[in-house]
Amino acid sequence: MAEVTGKAIDWRLLKRVMHYVTPYRGIFALSGFLTVFLAVLALAQPILMQKAVDEYIVVSNYNGLVFIVCLMLGQLVVQTIAQYYQTYMTNSLGESVIRDLRIDIFNHITSMRLRYFDKTPIGVLITRTVSDLETIADIFSEGLISIIGDLLLVVAIIVCMLIKDWKLALITLIPMPLLMLSTYIFKEAIKSSFQEVRTQVAQLNTFLAEHISGISIIQYFAREDQEMRKFMGVNEKYRDANIRSNWYYSIFFPVVEILFSICIGLLVWYGCKRILSDQQLNGISASGHVTAGTVLAFISLLNLLFRPIRQLADKFNTLQMGMVGADRIFKVLDTDDVAPNKGTVRSEIKGDIRFDKVWFAYNDENWVLKDINFHIRPGETLALVGATGAGKSSTINILNRFYEIGKGEITVDGINIDDYEVGYLRSRIATVIQDVFLFSDTIANNISLNNPAITREEIIAAAKDVGAHDFIMRLPGGYDYNVMERGATLSAGQAQLISFIRALVYNPAILVLDEATSSVDTETEILIQNAINKLMQGRTAIVIAHRLSTIQNADRIIVLDHGGIMESGTHQELLRIEDGYYRKLYDLQFNSAGITKG
Repeated sequence: MAEVTGKAIDWRLLKRVMHYVTPYRGIFALSGFLTVFLAVLALAQPILMQKAVDEYIVVSNYNGLVFIVCLMLGQLVVQTIAQYYQTYMTNSLGESVIRDLRIDIFNHITSMRLRYFDKTPIGVLITRTVSDLETIADIFSEGLISIIGDLLLVVAIIVCMLIKDWKLALITLIPMPLLMLSTYIFKEAIKSSFQEVRTQVAQLNTFLAEHISGISIIQYFAREDQEMRKFMGVNEKYRDANIRSNWYYSIFFPVVEILFSICIGLLVWYGCKRILSDQQLNGISASGHVTAGTVLAFISLLNLLFRPIRQLADKFNTLQMGMVGADRIFKVLDTDDVAPNKGTVRSEIKGDIRFDKVWFAYNDENWVLKDINFHIRPGETLALVGATGAGKSSTINILNRFYEIGKGEITVDGINIDDYEVGYLRSRIATVIQDVFLFSDTIANNISLNNPAITREEIIAAAKDVGAHDFIMRLPGGYDYNVMERGATLSAGQAQLISFIRALVYNPAILVLDEATSSVDTETEILIQNAINKLMQGRTAIVIAHRLSTIQNADRIIVLDHGGIMESGTHQELLRIEDGYYRKLYDLQFNSAGITKG
């Protein structure tokens, strides 16, 4: 779908947006009715004003004048009430639509495969789900319905002026072609400017998201000054884009005021000329002649006419930006980089895993895994070792169906993993990684992930099994202690222990440990090793580790290199292979640690 740039309204996009209006069609219909009602009601004020001057003030009819004034006050009260409800309902409609859209886009984003996030900056997704969605709300509050109301009002005013006195109307509206041309030029200029502003907003959000997430790296390497200069450049582009849009406004509105003044001048000149001419003919009340009330009504009508015209260009661009925002949102929703979820199997998983001639590539060109074959029986432990980039983490990523394989087959309990319901399959696989992610929430909620089926008693029991209960209880608030974003208030070892408790309370059939003990101190590693032993009881386990001392008891060890299986066997079997990859790696680790093998 091409980005909207050439027209104010893309009807295909608008149709998709309007689909979200369906649950609120009653509010939409009432908002539309009030918009039309307000356009018609606005004409009452000039008509009543003319009537007051020509029929009551001129003949000194005080009682009639009081009656007209009361009607005008009543009209203002009704208009105010109608305007309140129209504004409230259009804003409520817009917010309801983007609430539903935001739910859809969040659900869609969370269902996408990891490859999508590999190539999409987080700041861009934040922009899509926050500020781009707000522009869609403006379609209803300041765009479509408001534009329809303003256009109706403009047409109604011009028709009313022509009916009252077509000659006076034509003379008065001589500057209108210039006004329409100015409005069109402004609309095109501000449209381009707004699009640049939206682009710079995405750039700014992306920069901030990346640099705030990586603030520790910036400080470790004393890059504050350099990154500040980069930020100043990004921020300056955003400022310049906003200044350009403001510059267009600073030109357009004075032009409108000048043209409005010319219209008033023409009205007063021609209207007064007609009045004086009629007075000389002694026919000021004759049919078709201009009166003082007519001129006053035209002045009021011109004010009503120019008020929406001043805003129409801006509102058209609000609508345009809403369309651009909708285009960007629907591009995300239309992205098919989602793990296919056609499977329906939810049978109990025992943990029998088989990789049969599996090939996998991230970019469909360079194979990361090549012809991988292995079988893990229920309750067995498989260890994967190899250099960085050998394909260890890729193996567990495709098991969880974060990525789809290119060739071959992966089965769990003899069933192809594509046949399992994705959510169910992942719920039966617990993965503990080195870089533990904790949300800004309590320890209890980080363990249960707000799953109401997991009780506080189960959390405490799992923490005791892992050996983390004591350190949690020493924290202020215990299990209700807020760990802050990414677990910033906890040590790496404490965060790792919480991830083990999380895995234990979900009672998985398959356990995956990805470098789970590589960044903790010795004391914590002992706790984690005990937790691992607890977790592995009765479960199939896949362990990725650089420390070969942690996998010596594995039922089978696979050595990966450049995506292929180089060696396979138990710890002792692999050590007996002369000049073997595992033997060299084992000797290197123990020699560097100063340990004598016996």
